[in-house]
Amino acid sequence: MFQVTKEIRFCYGHRLLAYDGKCRHLHGHNGRAVITLAAPHLDALGMVVDFSHIKKVVGGWIDAHLDHRMLLRKDDPVLPELKRQNEPVFLLDENPTAENIARLIYDYTASQGFPVLEVCLWETDDSCAVYRPAK
Repeated sequence: MFQVTKEIRFCYGHRLLAYDGKCRHLHGHNGRAVITLAAPHLDALGMVVDFSHIKKVVGGWIDAHLDHRMLLRKDDPVLPELKRQNEPVFLLDENPTAENIARLIYDYTASQGFPVLEVCLWETDDSCAVYRPAK
């Protein structure tokens, strides 16, 4: 089995509803999505997937939808005010935890046909969440 890993950095803000800690307040992160792809065979060029293709497709989506946006649960009460202020937001059905953001990026990557094994979202320099579907 061959594996390649691409790291994509982006900035985002979020908060967690119904959470009794600091993350209940709006705040931001310099995140790193570490995307690992795996394949039993290499393509005709000797690659799992070209790194530049991962950057273009997945990095492009992250830039367009997550970077410098507030990631919020769709029923967050601050949403009407952010929309009124024309602030960029990305809405999730669940709390925008590192775990759920990792799964979001995994699902997008898989939907684009990449042989994604897992996504690790580094929320801070010393804390990450990994999403890898059960076999």
